[in-house]
Amino acid sequence: MSRLGELLVKEKLLTPEQLEHALNYQKNTGSPLGQIVISLGYVKRIDLYRLLAEQMNVDYAGEFLSTFIKKMDKQIAMQFHPDDLNRLLFFPLYFQGDELIVLAANLHDDNVDQLITKVIDKKNFTINKKLVSELDITWMVEWTFKDKILEESVTGLFYRNPEESAVRVFTPSQLMFISLACTLFVLWLYVDWKSCLIFLFALVNLFFLTNVLFKFVLSTVGARYEWEEVVSEDEVQQLDDKTLPIYTILLPVFKEPAVIPKLIDGLRKIDYPQEKLDILLLLEEEDYETLEAAKKAQPPANFRFITIPNSLPKTKPKACNYGLAFARGKYLTIYDAEDIPEPDQLKKAIVAFRKFPKEFVCFQAALNYFNRDENFLTRMFTLEYSYWFDYMLTGLSKLSLPIPLGGTSNHFDTEKLRELGGWDPFNVTEDADLGIRAYGRGYKVGVLNSTTYEEANKSVKNWIRQRSRWQKGYAQTFLVHNRNVVKFLKMVGWKGFFTLQVFIGGSVFNALVAPFMWLIFLFWIVSKTTFFDSFFSNWTLYIGLFNLLVGNFLGIYLNMLSVFKRKYYDLTIYALANPIYWILLSIATWKGVYQLFTNPFYWEKTDHGLTNKHVIEISSKEKEVSV
Repeated sequence: MSRLGELLVKEKLLTPEQLEHALNYQKNTGSPLGQIVISLGYVKRIDLYRLLAEQMNVDYAGEFLSTFIKKMDKQIAMQFHPDDLNRLLFFPLYFQGDELIVLAANLHDDNVDQLITKVIDKKNFTINKKLVSELDITWMVEWTFKDKILEESVTGLFYRNPEESAVRVFTPSQLMFISLACTLFVLWLYVDWKSCLIFLFALVNLFFLTNVLFKFVLSTVGARYEWEEVVSEDEVQQLDDKTLPIYTILLPVFKEPAVIPKLIDGLRKIDYPQEKLDILLLLEEEDYETLEAAKKAQPPANFRFITIPNSLPKTKPKACNYGLAFARGKYLTIYDAEDIPEPDQLKKAIVAFRKFPKEFVCFQAALNYFNRDENFLTRMFTLEYSYWFDYMLTGLSKLSLPIPLGGTSNHFDTEKLRELGGWDPFNVTEDADLGIRAYGRGYKVGVLNSTTYEEANKSVKNWIRQRSRWQKGYAQTFLVHNRNVVKFLKMVGWKGFFTLQVFIGGSVFNALVAPFMWLIFLFWIVSKTTFFDSFFSNWTLYIGLFNLLVGNFLGIYLNMLSVFKRKYYDLTIYALANPIYWILLSIATWKGVYQLFTNPFYWEKTDHGLTNKHVIEISSKEKEVSV
């Protein structure tokens, strides 16, 4: 029996049964017993460290932090990068003669000594480590570096590469181009308005047609690999838990106190050693209700509360950038407050990173909805997501095209993510932007055969708020990467360039113009007016009719196709209602484009916890998971 285990039982901090379970757990994972018992919630962190200090015959310095802070020499700490302090769990305080006083969660880590000796420009000094918990280190780093971390979170990408930041909606050259194009258009209208409108109609229809055909090709390619297993169940079963690295999970939440208990309970079900999960609950400084709800829920010790100082922009990517500074995991993922990932998703990501070449920076899991049959809107949303994640993204991946990431369940190599500069805090679809940036740096994004279930919006008003933000973000991404067209083309090649224009730009453009094109053609056909005859040559008419009839048919057909992989056959008939759904999308897009000019960085908050559904069935596991 472990010496620490005996002491825990002797001090009545642990029952014999709990100790036996923890020791059996340790045989499988190889983790320190102390980390296991606090991650399982058997022992409080402070009680464990007090006992460890007693066992090592040292003081637990966490109880005297205020005293140490008064003596702290901030200039010493500022010589270190906060990432290193968080990763190695130490914090340098001050010199006492030739002795450097250091807080450390592990008194016997030689890596700490080596880094200190390398960074501190002083000869012949000794290191005196004082035992504290890893949470004490987090608090010290946050207290000391919060201004620096916040500045990096907000302006880091802009200062490193201003061309890649959405802090400016339009660059001077883009404004000049738009002004010139508008001027020429007005002049052409004045000189020969008929030929100008003919050209405009033809251009719009050709672009619309290109977008429709491109998505059809992507879906066809994706359908060929519908049942491909990127990672098999056997590969997951063969993983040795002892070899699993620390995995960071970022949980950005804002004004969502009601979902906190469900969130914590859901993450307990993840099939991954709990003591190797580094779960960061990212809370806005002024969000007292969610903070109190999180405290009341009493999550296990693998949770850390990270408070983001009040600042603008108040966006999810800014919060994730701030959390990235505290991440300890070799790999990192993001989950939203209502997410329910399949239990083995992290292990599948580990297998994928080990299995595929090192240029893979991220693996995107599929997203779908657990309340798909709640009302008409949730059914349509589920059809769209099934089509997008099960077919479109697979097609992009197989054709080696840039993949616009989803906002959740994207699994990153943490160091490569830091190398990319994290997320753009001013882009409200930071995920799509990051996927394009990663592709431009020569990295690849893979698609993972695992699903995270979310709550589909059942409210039209709530859905439009969410979708207007997405479409605004796509417009931001399109504008950002078209600032220097020649440079971008060299970075991503013709395939990547074409994808940005047609897939990202086209998604916004088509949603803006589609209803107007439908109305014009339908009015022309139904009324049999001759007014438009001079505007539409035969070839323009054929393309327009193709877009109206075949384009809509393909959209409906592909959404019907999307039900087969997940066996959502009851949703098939709803694919016929896609034109209604596209009208809603157009409304949201116009709202998003309006906000692009009036309030570009505003994060349109989506309300969660509105569903009445409480149980889902995860088909790949053939078992129920409580929400």
